[in-house]
Amino acid sequence: MKFYFILAWRNIWRNKRRTLITTASVFFGVLLSAFMSSMQEGSYDQYIRAIVNSYSGHIQIHRKGYWNDKIINNSFLNDGNIDSLLHRFPEVTIYSPRFETFCLASSEDVTKGVMILGIEPLAEDKITNISVKLYQGEYLKKGDNGVILGSRLAQFMKIGPGDTLVLIGQGYHGSGAAGKYPVRGIIKHPSPELDRTLVCMELQHCQELFSAPDLLTSMVIMVNDNEKTLPIKMALTESLGDDLEVIDWMQMNQLLLKQIDSDRAQGVITKGILYMIIAFGILGTVIMMVAERTKEFGVILAVGMKKRKLITIIILETIFMGMTGVITGVAASIPLLYYFLYNPIPFTGQAAEMMLQMGFEPAMYFSMAPSVFYEQALTIFIFTLVIGIYPIFNIRKLQIMKALRS
Repeated sequence: MKFYFILAWRNIWRNKRRTLITTASVFFGVLLSAFMSSMQEGSYDQYIRAIVNSYSGHIQIHRKGYWNDKIINNSFLNDGNIDSLLHRFPEVTIYSPRFETFCLASSEDVTKGVMILGIEPLAEDKITNISVKLYQGEYLKKGDNGVILGSRLAQFMKIGPGDTLVLIGQGYHGSGAAGKYPVRGIIKHPSPELDRTLVCMELQHCQELFSAPDLLTSMVIMVNDNEKTLPIKMALTESLGDDLEVIDWMQMNQLLLKQIDSDRAQGVITKGILYMIIAFGILGTVIMMVAERTKEFGVILAVGMKKRKLITIIILETIFMGMTGVITGVAASIPLLYYFLYNPIPFTGQAAEMMLQMGFEPAMYFSMAPSVFYEQALTIFIFTLVIGIYPIFNIRKLQIMKALRS
């Protein structure tokens, strides 16, 4: 078998120009498809990070039914058992309790429905970096009885740091909830919806306002690796009681995942066209190679070589040409993508403004996921195996005397 490999490798370099043209087409095809795949996967990772770090976290614990019916009565008691359970998992980097509900906010003659988010300031800041989004006033401190608002909400309410916001709503089990709170700061939240409706309060004061001491609507959990999300979720589900449910970021952001799947499908079509061009390039080379060497095949068969051995050599030649282009393409794409991994392409102008409005950083990020590289090699390898069918049929039908006269 070693003889076949050596002979096939020498044969493809007998016509260097033809081999170089073929491997070059594969090389640039692999380079472009790897670049496009890396750009796609990097963008998806950026979207997921933005969603996870802006609000949802990797995992949330709720009372069963809360995610489909977000009412204040679907809250659960924070008795410390969840905290002790989360400390058992080294993969959990931070967790933050929340009390979330809705009420009316009023300032002078302006009234608007808002989302109230009771938080522990330090823990919440480690998850969502909310203090970084602050552009007026100051961030909440533990025990602070003030509030911070989204910038669009503050603009609508015509208030700023130092002003007073009146909150009126319904508390736990139908009790009344009303209070006046000083505005500590204004944030520019990356989510336009939250920026228009969000009011953050210190958790204890929020629970007191809605007559829900020690109650939570959710526990937000971050893990050190996104791949650990599902194992942690399954372990928590087994450990917690039937009254609580554990939901991961994929369940909470199904619309985003559908958009990613749709965009990935479009990318498959584009790469498919690119691969078809590469495949026809290799096929053209194989057809020319077989046609030019018909007499050579006739002589080889006439001196006693069996057709199956000749077919094996020709298939190896086809695979060598394809894989030479694949290996060089992958080798060239690794340093290129490594550079863009740490130097993302920035957007400017309207594109940057549009991404900022959607809550994403105005830059094109890249990924070095292994699938970016091995998918190209596997696809080209399959194409070359399929193309190798042509010389098999050609040689099997070859007549020695006719080939010698060609």
